[in-house]
Amino acid sequence: MKTLNKKKFISSLVTLSMVLMMAVPTISMAAQPTVNLGTTSTFAVLAGSTITNTGTTTINGDVGGDVGLYPGTAFTGQANVSTSGSVHLADAAAIAAKNDLVTAYNDAAGRTPVSTIPSELGGATLTPGIYNSADGTFHITGTLTLDAKGDPDGVFVFKTASTLITASGSNVNLINSARFCRTFWPVGSSATLGTNSHFVGHIFAMTSITANTGATVQGQLLARNGAVTLDSNIITNGICATTPTPTAAPAILHVIKHVINDNGRSEVAANFNMHVKTSGSDIATSPAPGVESPGTTYTLAAGTYTVTEDAYAGYTVSYSGDSDSSGKVTLVSGDNKTVTITNNDIPVVVTPPAVITQPVVIAPPIVAVAVSPSVTEKKVVTSTVRGGQLPKTSTPLYELLLIGLVLTLIGVVGWRSRKSYD
Repeated sequence: MKTLNKKKFISSLVTLSMVLMMAVPTISMAAQPTVNLGTTSTFAVLAGSTITNTGTTTINGDVGGDVGLYPGTAFTGQANVSTSGSVHLADAAAIAAKNDLVTAYNDAAGRTPVSTIPSELGGATLTPGIYNSADGTFHITGTLTLDAKGDPDGVFVFKTASTLITASGSNVNLINSARFCRTFWPVGSSATLGTNSHFVGHIFAMTSITANTGATVQGQLLARNGAVTLDSNIITNGICATTPTPTAAPAILHVIKHVINDNGRSEVAANFNMHVKTSGSDIATSPAPGVESPGTTYTLAAGTYTVTEDAYAGYTVSYSGDSDSSGKVTLVSGDNKTVTITNNDIPVVVTPPAVITQPVVIAPPIVAVAVSPSVTEKKVVTSTVRGGQLPKTSTPLYELLLIGLVLTLIGVVGWRSRKSYD
């Protein structure tokens, strides 16, 4: 019994493990909202202690070229910085931006679920998701490719417990609708961008950021507590417009009413009342008279619909096309489906007239009168009717001869009496 229970326990663990393994990738693929930047969205550079620039640096972007510093106030080398925005040194705008940076950092750093990957990102191609470094640091040597798979709102978040370091000449490449404004780098301490490297995304550093000579950035350099150091860099912070949600393409449903009259009936398609229902209720243009091919066309949202008709005596009903045998059809965006309802007439049944049975009438007995030689009397002769035949009423021959003889004798007696009288 203990062995059996142990096997059941192990089996349950294996099943649970498989479920969890299947669930994790599904969760990881869930769409992530973008990180809300608040008022920091217009700042290409924001620091906590100081900003230092060497050489000629260009900071621009579509209304995103601001530079801010708080609580520090020292901006060394500002004269060699060309910016399309404004410089905010410990003013209200810089304070608001710093507060919003804290919120954005905490949001990005707290995103889940997380996929832990090797710290070296060079040579990798990654899709939208939340990534964490295996050793608390991220490095880019060579090219990191970000592939949004055609989704311009695909979000990439790369979290490090300590540092982000890119090598000289390294590159971050965006493909298939990936965008810098959907790429975020919350860094636990400091970030360093290599000489002549190209970097993409929003860096949220807890401490400091250093952009070495010639490094270019498409995005933002935002340091919460420490310094931002620049050296002949180009920083472009374009405003990332919200991508409108695409409108789902409607689905098309054709409903054809086909009537077959091969057994004497003569109804037409328009005599049948057709319904298109969803969740048990008619859609706006239902019901409607039936129409033979090409039928009635409905433009519908994705969903499950049922095509029916009012009952009509004398016809059978069958469904064909894209529905099941009861007229149910499921539509997805962009579908073009057809449901045909066929009615076939049932033979007309003719009822024969009722047969009236006449009663059999039995004739009454026939009475015959017989004359006796000596006396004249009435004799009742009865005959029984059998099998529907008439009774025999003829007198036997000897009776006729006897009657004839009596009449002759009467005649002779009468003649002689008359002659004697004369």
